[in-house]
Amino acid sequence: MKEFIKYQRLTILWALFVLIMCNADFGSVGKSHLFFTGFDKLVHCGFFFVFVVFCCDGFIRQQNGSKLSYKTAGIITLVAISLGGLTELLQLLVFTWRSADWNDFFADIVGACMGIFSILVTIGAIKYVKK
Repeated sequence: MKEFIKYQRLTILWALFVLIMCNADFGSVGKSHLFFTGFDKLVHCGFFFVFVVFCCDGFIRQQNGSKLSYKTAGIITLVAISLGGLTELLQLLVFTWRSADWNDFFADIVGACMGIFSILVTIGAIKYVKK
């Protein structure tokens, strides 16, 4: 467990940051003219993209290499999607000043899939260059 925490420290901190930011009450800030329509979805997508990248980085460093199995990639994606679902459930049931939204959950899924795709493409490119 200590080894897992050692390599997943950034992932755990980022997950806590995401949970706090997705459930915080920002009052009228979100209705400011500085934010465009859909800004919230972009933020959700970015949160989960970064979460997946941190998580993959931790697993790759733990294995001392540049490999990530498809099984591990799938598990990481499912964990990220579950975290997105958890944030929406918390917004629906606990933090009533926020509203749960299927579009936010979809943006979470898109961000997680973009993150895992970018990691797999990068690993493939590194292997291709080494040949």
